[in-house]
Formats: sequence, structure tokens, C-alpha cells
Amino acid sequence: MAPVVTSVSPTQGNPAGGTPVTISGFGFIGATVVRFGSNLATNVVVVSDTQITARTPPGSGTARVTVTGPTGTSTQNVFFTYTTVMAPALTTLSPTSGPTTGGNTVTITGTNLTNATQVLFGTTPATILTNTPTQITTTAPTGTGTVNVTVTTTNGTSNPLPYTYTTTPTPTLTTLNPTTGPTTGGNTVTITGTNLTNATQVLFGTTPATILTNTPTQITTTAPTGTGTVNVTVTTTNGTSNPLPYTYTTTPTPTLTTLNPTTGPTTGGNTVTITGTNLTNATQVLFGTTPATILTNTPTQITTTAPAGPPSVVNVTVTTPGGISNPLSYIYVAAPAVTNVIPQFGPDTGGNTVTITGSGLALATGVDFGPNPATGFTVISDNQLTATAPPGTGTVVVTVTTPGGTSTLGPGNPYYTYLGAPVITSLIPDEGSSLGGDSVTINGSNLTYTDAVTFGGVPASFSVLSDSLAVATAPAHAAGTVSVQLHTPAGNSNTLPFTYDPD
Repeated sequence: MAPVVTSVSPTQGNPAGGTPVTISGFGFIGATVVRFGSNLATNVVVVSDTQITARTPPGSGTARVTVTGPTGTSTQNVFFTYTTVMAPALTTLSPTSGPTTGGNTVTITGTNLTNATQVLFGTTPATILTNTPTQITTTAPTGTGTVNVTVTTTNGTSNPLPYTYTTTPTPTLTTLNPTTGPTTGGNTVTITGTNLTNATQVLFGTTPATILTNTPTQITTTAPTGTGTVNVTVTTTNGTSNPLPYTYTTTPTPTLTTLNPTTGPTTGGNTVTITGTNLTNATQVLFGTTPATILTNTPTQITTTAPAGPPSVVNVTVTTPGGISNPLSYIYVAAPAVTNVIPQFGPDTGGNTVTITGSGLALATGVDFGPNPATGFTVISDNQLTATAPPGTGTVVVTVTTPGGTSTLGPGNPYYTYLGAPVITSLIPDEGSSLGGDSVTINGSNLTYTDAVTFGGVPASFSVLSDSLAVATAPAHAAGTVSVQLHTPAGNSNTLPFTYDPD
């Protein structure tokens, strides 16, 4: 039996030929020739026993469409009209699949789409949202399986394009960030939405973008080069998403020159000033991958609140509509710790040198003894520094401040005690044998931390009984009167006379 032709879609096209058409019927397997009148069609593809696609040859007037196969040539009166009034022709659908519940936006591109009167998904009309000569956006109706999408205008009905209803959800896009970027591309664009798992392609217009990360709700990409405004779409194994617009701009990319400060605490919260050029309308400042709060923004300066981060070096970048800036390094510094202070006592007049040990001390910007700053300090290593104690009273905590913060109480002994100078008020008795051995009671004040007692420069054994009382054993000494003096970490006391009697 010869092939049978039942219809051709569209039914009209340009006299110059080249109109894509779909021929329906049966008995097409093995067909080799399609004619429009006496002229041979081009790009003939036998899709199935019931469908052939082809492009029309040049022609005029009305031509009968025939299909020739191994068993003969069709004889049915199915006609195609050559006309300068062009029927619509479809080239692409985006996406090509969607949920059975419908409701998603489908963009139809092609030619001669002006004044569309109907868009059909199979036999079901779709809602037309926008309509230009080359593009129609529609809301897909409900449906199942694979159906043909066609567009009807006042000039006829288009060729069909297949659209598949899926029970697995197609990807849906909600936002792009940023929505603009430089024509040179290279900036990172974050795409948020749903059902984005296993993305196989991200297109900026017709240009693929590099996929950096991919989760069910977010994709990060490197924008390709481009111009103008293009549609961004995501394709997964379940179909292609709705489009979102992205605009390529000639706005210059931002350039960073300095950060101030270049270091800060791991807890964040400090203000960092960024200077550079083309910083207007900054949409994001990143410390590594963590966004910072933008406080102020001018063309040449941005102030931000640094976010928290682990001890590390990170890149700070600024994103504007012109793209992403060069990076500058910022160092997160752990807070310092003070574990020991030597000596732990000193005069209330200050002025003595104190060695402070701990960790994270290398970038010290200040040393405090309680509420009073040290009169000077020298960093020896990350674990040690020396400081000159200021005047003070009582027991205080010694703290070190760096860009990482100020040390707090922890393991160790960061305490320093101020001592008043020792004073001797009386010796009882104030004379004794030159053979030594006499017990001498020393009365006075600030005696608690006594570390030496001398009789005429000769050390004596002693015991401290209270802050105002000590007992010493007089050492042997030649007959005569000597000075008795007491020493503490606060210094030497005054002297009182002690007389050695001759034996």
C-alpha cells in the first residue's frame, strides 16, 4: 500500500522555501522522497511510520504534498500554500518539560509569532503571558505524557514542538545574585530555586556557564562572557527551568587598594574600611565565603562589619553591578592568652620589668596591669614579651591586647600584686651578743613578702609572722652598731641600728 498523507503543519510558508513542516499520515517507513508539487523537499527525516519532518522547497501558489516510499506515492489531496503572509514557525521551547499540574512558565521562540490567538499543549489551550514576533511566554496547562505545542496566529498554525509532562519536578528558579555583571564574565552568580539537584547545564542565553557548586536549592556559577540582557536557565535530568533575566553591563569592575585594619578577631564584629575605585552600589562584600554587613558605601570606600571566622588568611572581595573585585588578604587572629607573669610582685610605684608568657602575643598592641597601661613593652616572640609595670595598687590581672582581641582569664596565673615599700619601726631588742644567735623582733609594715633581712649587710635567718611583724636571728658580727634592713619585691626598707656588745 502506498503512503497516506493526512495533514501538513504548518499549511503555508515563504515562497523562498525553508519552512519547517511536519507531515502526518501512515505508511512512511522507508519513504525516500517528499514533494511539494513537483519540487523536492529538503532535510527529510522519517520520524516514525506516522510522521515525517522536512523543509519546504521554493515554490508558489498551492502545492500538493506527496510522500514516495517503496510501495508507491501518496495520492491524497493535502496542500501547502506559498504566501508572503507567513505562518508562525517554532524553533525552541524552554523548558521542554514540566509538572503534570502545569502552572510553570514556558518560553516559545520562533518567527512570525505576532498576534498569536492560541497556544495549544496537545489539545489544551495555554494562557498567553507575553507575545512578540519572536517569542511567546505561556503558563503551561495540566497534562500528561508528551504532547505537541503549536501556536496559531491570524496567518495559520505553526509546526509542533514536543513538550513532556513529568511526575518528577522540573527545576524552578527564584532569584539570581547578582542580576548584572561585566561583559567579560568571570564573576560568580548564585542561582536559588527548587529541584536543582544534578544540574547538567546552566545557560546564560545560549552560552554555557561553569557550575561551581550544586545543591537542591542553590547553584553557584561563573558567568560566561556576553552582552545585553539574556535568560538564565538551569537544566537537570528532570527538565529545564523557567528563565530569569541577567544583564551584561559595561559598568567598570570594582578595584580594591587597601583594607584597614588588615587583621581582626575570630569573633568578628570589628569595622573594616575598604578603599578602592568603582565601589558604587556594592551588592556584596565577602570575607572568604562569608558575607559581611555593609555599613557605608561610596565610589571609593566601603565600611563593613567583619563576620566571624577561624584563625586563617582569607580574601576580601567586593561585588557590584560591574562584577567582582580583585581580592585583598585579611587575617583572622586568635585572641591572645596570658599564662604567667614573672615576677608576680612589684613596687606600687611601678617601673620594674615584668616578663609575660602566653600565646598569640606577637601582634601585641597594648599591655595593661588592671586598669593601667604598661609604660612600655617589647615583644620577644609569639609566646613572650616584657613590659614595664605602671604604678598601681592591690592585685590586678595582666592583659595583652592584639588585633585578635584582649586576653581573658584562663588556665595559668596572670595576676600581678603591687606592694608598698617595707618599713621598719622598731627592733626588740636593739642590741645583742657579737656571737650572734639573739632573737630580734622586727616591727613595721608591708613585711608579708620579706625575702631578706641583713644585719650590717650579713644575711640573717628570719620568719614573717604578719604584715607588721617578723622575727630574725642576729648573725655573728664584730662589736659595734650596724644597720638592720629588710627587703621585699617592693624594694629595701629603711634601716634601724642594732648594737653588738663585746663578749
